[in-house]
Amino acid sequence: MTIYDYEVTSETGVNYALAKYQGHPMIIVNTATKCGFAPQFKQLEALYQTYKDQGLVVLGFPSNQFHQEIADSQDAAAACRMTYGVSFPMHAIHDVNGQDALPLFTYLEKTMPGHFGSRIKWNFTKFLVDAQGNVVKRYAPETNPLKMKPMIESVLSVQK
Repeated sequence: MTIYDYEVTSETGVNYALAKYQGHPMIIVNTATKCGFAPQFKQLEALYQTYKDQGLVVLGFPSNQFHQEIADSQDAAAACRMTYGVSFPMHAIHDVNGQDALPLFTYLEKTMPGHFGSRIKWNFTKFLVDAQGNVVKRYAPETNPLKMKPMIESVLSVQK
């Protein structure tokens, strides 16, 4: 399977295949509005605004697995928009680990394990995917998204 074979659910409950973004680099991130790393939404939005015209897509996937998210997907997305100015696509709340994990995150974990194994340790674990659907880098929750710029620019230059 490739990343394009996975279906996800938008914040409004609409299912779609990630094949919709085929040919576009992506940042896929598990989020939580009540997490201490939530200010990263601003940096993620800045990356999205800087590179979206070059094809970059940022996809936010709220998770309450670490007990730091609002209970409703639409309310979580609204909080991201109102508090942090998020305009990139947000999705339904899902687990990112274990038997109830969103299959996309199981795939990401296996494809790009972290320093201490594949399990996602906390909110704001970020995955950079190139325009061909390859997971090229995993970033730790504490990594400021702006530190992703060199790799994003590398991925964008390869797609030209």
